[in-house]
Amino acid sequence: MPVLSMFYGIIIRMHREAGARHHKPHIHVEYSGDEVVIALDGEVIEGAIPKGKMQLVLAWMEIHREDLYADWQLLYDGEQFFRIEPLK
Repeated sequence: MPVLSMFYGIIIRMHREAGARHHKPHIHVEYSGDEVVIALDGEVIEGAIPKGKMQLVLAWMEIHREDLYADWQLLYDGEQFFRIEPLK
């Protein structure tokens, strides 16, 4: 699964899922062996990461909400997404 962004040890990925397992636009987040799937509206679909790291991810998602939805549409259309700047 290609990397969308990385910051503070957090890896964020997005991919097109054949069969729509999660049924809504989302990202996959990894941190230190923990994983969480977060819908682009901020709902946690499954998994968990430490609270502080989760807050960073949610802040990043808020800043880049339009970019995330644009990338999701690109993937849905079968095209390659663009990387998104990390949280600084």
